[in-house]
Amino acid sequence: MTRVAVVAGVGPGLGASIARRFAAEGCSVALLARSASYLDELAAELEEGPGEALAVPTDLAEPDEIRAAFDEVRGTFGPVDVLVNHASSGSWKGLRELSVEELDHATAVGVRGAFVCAQEAVDDMLERGETESDEKAGTVLFTGATSAVRGREGALGFSAAKFGARGMAESMAKELGSAGVHVAHVVLDGGILPPNREVDDESDYLDPDDIAETYWHLVEQDTDTMTFETHVTNGTGDIEFL
Repeated sequence: MTRVAVVAGVGPGLGASIARRFAAEGCSVALLARSASYLDELAAELEEGPGEALAVPTDLAEPDEIRAAFDEVRGTFGPVDVLVNHASSGSWKGLRELSVEELDHATAVGVRGAFVCAQEAVDDMLERGETESDEKAGTVLFTGATSAVRGREGALGFSAAKFGARGMAESMAKELGSAGVHVAHVVLDGGILPPNREVDDESDYLDPDDIAETYWHLVEQDTDTMTFETHVTNGTGDIEFL
């Protein structure tokens, strides 16, 4: 079945891997992020495969831009089946160094932005569920981190936003599961292999393409086995977080 998927927060690492994995399954993939030039390049790449792609430059800290982006997605592809809330704003400072503005931006992207994206996508899913009661209505995935379940020293803004997003995801899962909307939170317990620099030992890092397989598995789960939270780790313990 062709699905319309929105990946909110796409960069050259895991976001791109998720988009590529979904497009490889024939999905129509909307790419949301601020970098228009990068989105255009990735969309052109995805169009060469079995799926479709749409670059939608969007500041995920701005609710009006998010709503306009979803209107564009619907106008091009139709109602949304899958949402991946992948955006975050890294505020790598502690209590005494972090400014109010930096904290606000971290939560504006990671919590409020995800909230607005979810409102837009879930309306489509619930409307579909009313007419196709025997089918999964849709999937909402959140990219989490170890900092979503255990606060990290020196990353107050990032940890606060990730904790907030996890709480929102869990509340949504309880609210929407009976309507066939699968909400899941993926905890990435380790550093992701960087796309643009060499590392001493690749085995110390999570492979973004392998992580993307986990996201697709969650999309394909039926309503009898809707996992809420899965932890992805390579067994090396705490290294660099997202």
